[in-house]
Amino acid sequence: MTADQQKSRTVMRAVVLREFGAPLRVEEIDRPTAGAGQVLVRVVASGVNPLDTKIQAGAAPHARVRPPAVLGLDLAGVVAAVGAGVTGFDPGDEVYGLTGGVGDLQGSLAEYAAVDARLLARKPRSLSLREAAALPLAVITSWEGLVDRAGVHAGQKVLVQGGAGGVGHVAVQLARARGAEVYATGAPSSLPAIESLGAVPIDYTTTSVEEYVARHTAGEGFDIVADNVGGATLDASFAAVRTYHGHVVSALGWGSHSLAPLSFRGATYSGVFTLLPMLTGTGREHHGEILREAAGLADAGALRPRLDPRHFTLDTVTDAHNVVAGGTAAGKVVVDVGHATPQ
Repeated sequence: MTADQQKSRTVMRAVVLREFGAPLRVEEIDRPTAGAGQVLVRVVASGVNPLDTKIQAGAAPHARVRPPAVLGLDLAGVVAAVGAGVTGFDPGDEVYGLTGGVGDLQGSLAEYAAVDARLLARKPRSLSLREAAALPLAVITSWEGLVDRAGVHAGQKVLVQGGAGGVGHVAVQLARARGAEVYATGAPSSLPAIESLGAVPIDYTTTSVEEYVARHTAGEGFDIVADNVGGATLDASFAAVRTYHGHVVSALGWGSHSLAPLSFRGATYSGVFTLLPMLTGTGREHHGEILREAAGLADAGALRPRLDPRHFTLDTVTDAHNVVAGGTAAGKVVVDVGHATPQ
């Protein structure tokens, strides 16, 4: 074995954040090994979320990242090795998960990642690894809100705020898969995408809350409102929910909001903090369970991510972040990290 071959077994390329707000750098760092309860994944693709760009900028203290750090929340790849005590995964399995990039967990913008096996699931058979990398954060956030908190089911009317967004387009599909009648807000340019997902599109720029509640629910309000925008949109959600039995869920309830509109309707609210199991270590099994359920939905034709057509690599991660931060993505941005088979 040559010296270069020996080195390739102990180091890897990764995107490293040295300080908040500084440019991301591709560096060679030590390759991790799978500890007890962990799976070593050869990363093929890494999904980019708005949260990734906020972490880089130092605008996400709730993610508890301390530079130097490898960013990247979502991954899809191939199992390279399993640690002691791990069952259910074998080398060669194609997997996906929301596995790192927060707290002290190494992110997915690296050639390899040693991750908690509880956070992983086998990827959907019907999706490529690039497609699978687009799903974890979005599907877990949507599931925790719509299923775990709100109990979405057939016969309900569900409003998804921001229905063409990274989380929103998954929430639309999940609610429809559970039998709900789905409506979704968006800007004019996003309405065709919303309609293609099977939801009734609502142009929030030209239609007031009162107007669309009257038009689509006869003034009763929606049984569930899933907010994926926050700010004033969360306030609008409080006014759009059904009287007495309605439920609002949001992963972006960071601001100061008056609960009076919600209280006057006798409705309820739940917050979703998707990162909590990753930061605390508690409840990680449920993330794996959700991803297994999502894989079943995808293979049944009920769930498919919208991907931005552009391709990015570790060397062009900054471009990928700029697309997401600038709001110009036409679907989920995915970074190509490696190959499905070793090169």
